[in-house]
Amino acid sequence: MKKTKTKKTLQHTFMIIFTLIMIYPLVWMVSSSLKESSSVFVDAHSLIPDGWHFENYLTGWKGFAGITFSTFFINSAIISVVATVGSIISSTFIAYGFARVKFAGKSVWFICMMLTMMLPFEMVMIPQYIMFNKFGWIDTYLPLILPTFFGIPFFIFLIMQFIRTIPTELDEAAKIDGCNSFQIFYRIIVPLIVPAMMTSAIFSFYWRWDDFMGPLIYLSTPEKYPVSLALKLFSDPNSVTNWGAMFAMSTLSILPIFVIFFVFQRYIVDGISTSGLKS
Repeated sequence: MKKTKTKKTLQHTFMIIFTLIMIYPLVWMVSSSLKESSSVFVDAHSLIPDGWHFENYLTGWKGFAGITFSTFFINSAIISVVATVGSIISSTFIAYGFARVKFAGKSVWFICMMLTMMLPFEMVMIPQYIMFNKFGWIDTYLPLILPTFFGIPFFIFLIMQFIRTIPTELDEAAKIDGCNSFQIFYRIIVPLIVPAMMTSAIFSFYWRWDDFMGPLIYLSTPEKYPVSLALKLFSDPNSVTNWGAMFAMSTLSILPIFVIFFVFQRYIVDGISTSGLKS
């Protein structure tokens, strides 16, 4: 009993220390958002501000050149929500096709899809820009949103593996009742793979909300900037950077991610626990 208690005590101690190390940057950012801009890095070791400067949030929210951060948050929401909806719908359709539908060259196409997961963004960045530039999509949201409507390989693989845990007897029973492939998909499969779809949606929303390189490449009008790109505007090499306001807006920018995660985290747990079941 003493050995078990000692082991558990050590495990919990290690987990607490590791957790504190992991959340320290987040706590430091929140603390810095309440400090005077000039003392953010001078007093960087202290997590308790000398004075509570809540005006940093008001100053940061005013934005730049008459463009408030409400505009940037709306832009991020539009990109993230629409892209997430597109990626989940398309990925679910494609995953169902790979998992249940028989067609010529199925293995080849699946391998090609998996290979695209290994391509770094830097390799396809220039060809994509040239293609979207010829389409006239530069300085629009189309390059950031439309490609998601053709499936995301990671989500396709995740949902496909989840579908494979569903007994095929359910499909056969539905066929006996007169259902075609599409009816089996949205009446049988979709209700059973909601955890996998929600898990993919959480990841998709987070990736789109946090995306910096994509908007930096394709957007040039400040009114269209998402939050991730708007935060860069605080850093001006020709003037003094308002660090307090920048960290204040950075703190607000992560709130939607926390809300989405804590509201839908049960789907992640359900997805992990259910994926271990065998048909």
